[in-house]
Amino acid sequence: MNYSAAIIGGSAGSFQVVTKILNSLPETFPMPVLLCLHRLKHVRSGFVEALSLKSNIPIEEPYDKDKLGPGKAFLAPANYHMYIELANRVALSTEDPVNHSRPSIDLSFITASNAYRNKLIGIILSGANKDGAFGLKKVHDNGGVTIVQDPEECEVKTMTQSALQLTKVDYVYTTDLIIKFLLKLI
Repeated sequence: MNYSAAIIGGSAGSFQVVTKILNSLPETFPMPVLLCLHRLKHVRSGFVEALSLKSNIPIEEPYDKDKLGPGKAFLAPANYHMYIELANRVALSTEDPVNHSRPSIDLSFITASNAYRNKLIGIILSGANKDGAFGLKKVHDNGGVTIVQDPEECEVKTMTQSALQLTKVDYVYTTDLIIKFLLKLI
């Protein structure tokens, strides 16, 4: 099956996993990678740069209404919700936090699943709260592929365990198997 986008959500303990994934993807990766990661809301710089040091694909913090494209990673900006709209566009919002988080993984995953339906890959990584569990369920409900990082590998298991309790996921993978899955898409 051809997929249109991959979305990755994570919080505490996910930074190293995300950098390993980004380091493994080739410059020719055929779809956008959407990143919704919990981070300090008042620190505006340094995060993209830190991820970029290990990434083979460019990483951008999109502006409102920016177009998404293949071979790039788009990171939800600090203290903004990142919605994915039809026609491969981003919408940013400063609405109230969801699950104590802005950006909310749930909101990014829900809107991406509505935009891409069965052409979306949703991946939940290590984290300390349940944000992302409902969003991953929506990816599943809309026919997308759902992947959860193996909780036994996670630094903090709460996020992945919440996702596994809420929905039947397609795959529970270690980081290396997540990478192997994504590389098979090329």
